[in-house]
Amino acid sequence: MEYFRKWINRTFNHFSRKKLTLVMGAQYAPQTFGQSVERNQTTLIRTRDAEKYFRPSTLPIKNTLVKNSQFFEPYYEKNHKEIKLPAALTLTPDETVLNYFSILREAENLTEKQMGGCGTVGMAKMPYPIAYKFFTKDYHKRVTYHEYLQSFAGIGHLNLIKVNRLPDEKGIIPYFIELETIEGSSKGVTYFAYYYGYVQLKKVQKLYKIDQIKLYGEDFLCAPYHLWQHDAEAVVGIMYGEWCQLIKKQLPAKQDGYVKTIDFIGTDGADYRFIFYQLTNDTDVIISQYKKNTEGIWESIKIDPFKCIKN
Repeated sequence: MEYFRKWINRTFNHFSRKKLTLVMGAQYAPQTFGQSVERNQTTLIRTRDAEKYFRPSTLPIKNTLVKNSQFFEPYYEKNHKEIKLPAALTLTPDETVLNYFSILREAENLTEKQMGGCGTVGMAKMPYPIAYKFFTKDYHKRVTYHEYLQSFAGIGHLNLIKVNRLPDEKGIIPYFIELETIEGSSKGVTYFAYYYGYVQLKKVQKLYKIDQIKLYGEDFLCAPYHLWQHDAEAVVGIMYGEWCQLIKKQLPAKQDGYVKTIDFIGTDGADYRFIFYQLTNDTDVIISQYKKNTEGIWESIKIDPFKCIKN
């Protein structure tokens, strides 16, 4: 007890000597680890044993194809114009997506306003010019390398936790993804943030390049307090039942992992199937819609429920 009392006194004396910062009504200082340590260029990429420090959950990550720092050695101190991406990284759509996010896994672009860590983090900025080469020439025309690099401001670590290939669309190969990031802050505290979205690939000669990525941020306060649009059963029942008058009988949802399937019998007598993916914040995102044809085959459809309201 005496030791604890002295430790408390030392802590508050330390606070009193520094400029007062209030966080949640308390005197605040960042967590201390001792002296900062620079990363050795031969340091191995983090092993599975270190994942407990990076992640709040035990969900397996997908971007694990880059096993150690030797992968990055040929690109050391090279800019994006000097890098030639090995064809083996983009031979199939799956390889393109997984290799791209594996390269970015330990990339960081922490800033003075969004700090974190205690020294050099991961592979620092070395992965970014390599990752930029995964994109098509059209993307490079739309987004410069500087803009690409700046888009990662505040990011210190990146995990790919969900990836699913979606049906191809007119020369586009789309994927659904969910990302888990560790981001810096003005308080020196790092935060976990989650994003979901879509990656679009195009076949360029015999290789598969990324042409576009769209991301949506996940909110952990909206669904618990507001609205029903985050629940798959409610979305189907209200939007396609009440708004579109399409449902005669809605069947119970079936869930396999984060994939939620809702079937219903339509007022036109046809069978319908809607597929949702459940995100880390437990909200449901609609992915695809199907209608069974007269031959018993599920055909992809697109019904916009907002048009039902207008009509």
